[in-house]
Amino acid sequence: MASPKASVPRKSARNYAENPESYRKKLAYDKKYNARPEKKAARAEHGRARYAAKKMGKVLTGRDMSRKSDGSFTPEASSTNRARNGHGSNGRYK
Repeated sequence: MASPKASVPRKSARNYAENPESYRKKLAYDKKYNARPEKKAARAEHGRARYAAKKMGKVLTGRDMSRKSDGSFTPEASSTNRARNGHGSNGRYK
């Protein structure tokens, strides 16, 4: 659902607010999806990259560790990283 900061929730957030059963189904699916071993491994890898960047003194407030096309990581604004999902002509990686 939309974050509390969102003044105007987007289409899917409005849908889930109006349809609690649909939202429960989404949460159940997300729970199973995120429990997959490959998802756990990906989260762990991103966490290690973030930890390493912090140890090197990088300020990561409001930033994600984004995977580049060569497989390495780079800090990127969270909103930009999460908006790039590989739809249309947009690539999945930075």
